[in-house]
Parts: sequence; structure tokens; C-alpha cells
Amino acid sequence: MSTIVGRPVSSSWRNFFLVAALYDLILGAVFVVAGEPILTAIGMTLPPHIAYIQLAAVFIFVQGLSYWFVYRDPFANLGIVRVGVAYKAAYSGLALYYLVIGQLPSVFFLPWAVVDLFFLIGFVMFLQLAARR
Repeated sequence: MSTIVGRPVSSSWRNFFLVAALYDLILGAVFVVAGEPILTAIGMTLPPHIAYIQLAAVFIFVQGLSYWFVYRDPFANLGIVRVGVAYKAAYSGLALYYLVIGQLPSVFFLPWAVVDLFFLIGFVMFLQLAARR
């Protein structure tokens, strides 16, 4: 167990939030730097300006930064975990919606939605644990 501000947190939960942080930090950074070539490689029509890709990618990067704060002190950052639930539910839900109606721009987006669904479940489980303490 590890403690930063007095409440013990298991190393498995801290590692979970570290993985969540690195996942979004890396994903966001990759799309800031190489979003246009990636979308071109999968055959997607590019938006009228690269800023559309980069603005979304920076948001993902900042989400990763926020999960880094949770990794450092999970119980002190429960608000960030709650926002993470909304963020992960929004992306997974929207991707599923477009898949169901047959308008998902590319199956390339499905693995990210599945990964976000797993993070969503983990975030909810952690919030339930925190509520019991």
C-alpha cells in the first residue's frame, strides 16, 4: 500500500491510474504530432484544418495529465475520477451510437471505445471503494 496524504491506496489502484494517465497522454501526444498521417492512412477524410485533430488530441492529452494527478493521490482527486467517468462514458457511448446507426467513420475508433469502457468500469469501481471509506 502507498499513502500520499494519509489514506492508504493499494498499489494496484495506483498502477491502474498510472496506466490510464499514460494511455491518454501518449494517445493525445501521438495525435497532436501525427494525427493527420494516421487518419490519412486509415482512409478517413481529413477535416478542413489540422487544428480540428490537434484540438481534440490536446484534450485527450490533458485528460491524461488529470489522471496523473489521480495516480499521485487518488482519494484527493475523486472529482477528476468523476469527470473521467463522464469522459469515458461519452466517448464509448458516442462511438457505440455511431456504430449502431452505421455511421462510425472508421472501425479504427472501436478499440479506443472498448479501452475507454474498461477504464470507465475501473473508475466506477474505484469511486465505489472510495465511498465505502
